[in-house]
Amino acid sequence: QVQLVESGGGLVQTGDSLRLSCAASGRTFSSYAMAWFRQAPGKEREFVAGINWSGGSTRYADSVKGRCTISRDNAKNTVYLKMNSPKPEDTAVYYCAAVFASSAKIATMRDEYDYWGQGTQVTVSS
Repeated sequence: QVQLVESGGGLVQTGDSLRLSCAASGRTFSSYAMAWFRQAPGKEREFVAGINWSGGSTRYADSVKGRCTISRDNAKNTVYLKMNSPKPEDTAVYYCAAVFASSAKIATMRDEYDYWGQGTQVTVSS
């Protein structure tokens, strides 16, 4: 069982940068692949970025590629999402997700993840 708690959301302006954090409970954090998803009002929850258990493999949605960096610190049981130059269209609730996985493969579909945080709101103003 893994419990996830996101933090770092809020109101930012285009041109700023922001960093979201997701703290995980449990002693086996390093056995889980992690991801960030987001959901804007009236839209489906979508994959943003993912990272495998070791941090050696990452994957990004085309919409954020080049602007976002996902990373993890297994000693701190935390995964991060840094976003540079956010845009108004990045406004959404951002969710952290986890799945037990020992491979380098990074899942991008919502139903491939077993554990979810409660989400943190990110609002980008122009």
